[in-house]
Amino acid sequence: MSDIALKGKSPYKFLFLTLILILLDQAIKLWMYYDVLPNHYGEIDLIPDFFKLHYVENKGMAFGMELGGEYGKLILTTFRLGAMVGICWYLVHLAQRNAHSGLLWSIAAVLGGAIGNVIDSTFYGVWLGNAPIGASTPWFHGQVIDMFYAYGLDGQYPDWLPFIGGDFNTTPIFNFADACIFCGVVSILIFQQRFFEFDHAQKQTSEEENINTETSTNEEISSETLEDTLETEEKLNEEVNEEVTEIVQEDQQFRLTEEPSKDISEENPDLETKN
Repeated sequence: MSDIALKGKSPYKFLFLTLILILLDQAIKLWMYYDVLPNHYGEIDLIPDFFKLHYVENKGMAFGMELGGEYGKLILTTFRLGAMVGICWYLVHLAQRNAHSGLLWSIAAVLGGAIGNVIDSTFYGVWLGNAPIGASTPWFHGQVIDMFYAYGLDGQYPDWLPFIGGDFNTTPIFNFADACIFCGVVSILIFQQRFFEFDHAQKQTSEEENINTETSTNEEISSETLEDTLETEEKLNEEVNEEVTEIVQEDQQFRLTEEPSKDISEENPDLETKN
């Protein structure tokens, strides 16, 4: 495991936020289905003439958009499942790399919204029986429940407004999961400079730490090599000293044996003559 991973953040607190958002999203949707739809005709006016809860089933993407075709819903659900896994992996990866907490909270919100809508698409066709008529299977064909409707914004806007000007516009109806995704993405776009500058600073710090670690490692290796060299030299010196000592001792013994014979020859020169 790298030094970055060891110093990273725990992903569990961010995943806990994801779990809380999923539970809130599902609680609101099921409340709309089991209470508001049968008991309030699917509508509760929260802000008169402006904002209300309005039950509607959406078989497409966020804010009422739809992917057409016979296999459009299946493709969309499969894409959502893949995106959910990818976002979850990315969140854990960034947490281990000690990314900015704001970025991690934002991604956790996006993940919570994505999983919330995946649950609808995957299971609601079976649990609530709301799969479109003619669907090949209720699995993966469930319709997402939407409810937040700012109907006070409906109307015809001035021609000078881009995209929506000149025509009558109906405000999209969305759910809590859509709001989580929207808020998470917008926060990343607004604070991206701060988020990614922090990540860049973390990388620089990590590189400096790696350089310092390599330097200290090289110094340790150099010191170990120097110690080994000194030990080798000491051994060689000891061996040389032992050999010199042996030579000196042999020379001394030789001298001791030679000197008595010389003395005898010098004291009795006639002995040599007679011989």
